[in-house]
Amino acid sequence: MNGPVMISVRGRATRIRDAGYRDGTPVLLLHGIGRSLEDWAPLYPRLAGMHRLISLDLPGSGFSARAAEPTTLEVLAQAALDTLDAVGEHRPVLLVGNSLGGAVALRAAVQRPAGVAGLCLVNSAGFGAEAALALRLMALPGIGDLALRRPTRTSARRVERLTFADPRWATEARVEHALAIARQPDTAAVMLETLRALATFRGVRSRWRGELLRAAAKHRHPTLVVWGDRDRVLPPSHLAAAKAALPHAETEMFVGIGHMPQIECPDEFATRLLTFLGTVEPAAAVSRWPAEPGGKRGVAVGTEHVEVGKERDLA
Repeated sequence: MNGPVMISVRGRATRIRDAGYRDGTPVLLLHGIGRSLEDWAPLYPRLAGMHRLISLDLPGSGFSARAAEPTTLEVLAQAALDTLDAVGEHRPVLLVGNSLGGAVALRAAVQRPAGVAGLCLVNSAGFGAEAALALRLMALPGIGDLALRRPTRTSARRVERLTFADPRWATEARVEHALAIARQPDTAAVMLETLRALATFRGVRSRWRGELLRAAAKHRHPTLVVWGDRDRVLPPSHLAAAKAALPHAETEMFVGIGHMPQIECPDEFATRLLTFLGTVEPAAAVSRWPAEPGGKRGVAVGTEHVEVGKERDLA
């Protein structure tokens, strides 16, 4: 199965993983803040036999170069859409986003609604003000700069343990991987820009949340929202808020699971996602999304694959 490679997306180095059944419904996987495409590794052996799975390190996250402009939700969403153009995928896709990636997925669906077959939002940002104290502290001038620009193994381990309900998932391999990401030249700046654009010490800003959810509700894409009932990053009460904001959405709560159900209960998560995919596949069968003004379908940029190492086993 194909591992991560580097490609050029509008001239920016972007790390992606593109594998699976090319004729199947395409699925774009979007990770959370400060994370990487490895968060989706458990899905590949479970879904790639039936679907094309594309994951990426968002700009300035993982091992991708940052965007030229300051990091915003709109910039991240456009980068995700540009990546689809770069790999030649112009069918409507299922967008699957975890944490910040969920908000990116919602924004991408608003920016290119005809290109989206459906949404799966996994413990997603955007449904409430509450967030872990550690994230809110990072939004404070001084504290965030000090913590993010001087990463340590202790701080990386603390974040991994916060992420999972079962501390056994916070393995040394995951801690080492998180530390490697934290030491990339763009990681701290991009995390600070993102956090301060979206949150304050008091919590996640309401203005962008309200605007995004109102816009997303107008399009009524088929939507599945899932949560872990032991999430300590974004509280499980946000699942009810998601249902209120998107009444057409299906919802699912995973018992005994933290912020990343796709890792802590991969079989249950994949089964639920496959069931949902069965309901959105008719929309995904549409040949292509409409051309942009001028007759172009987006800018298809260079897709030369350069191998960057074998897939890590982070289980």
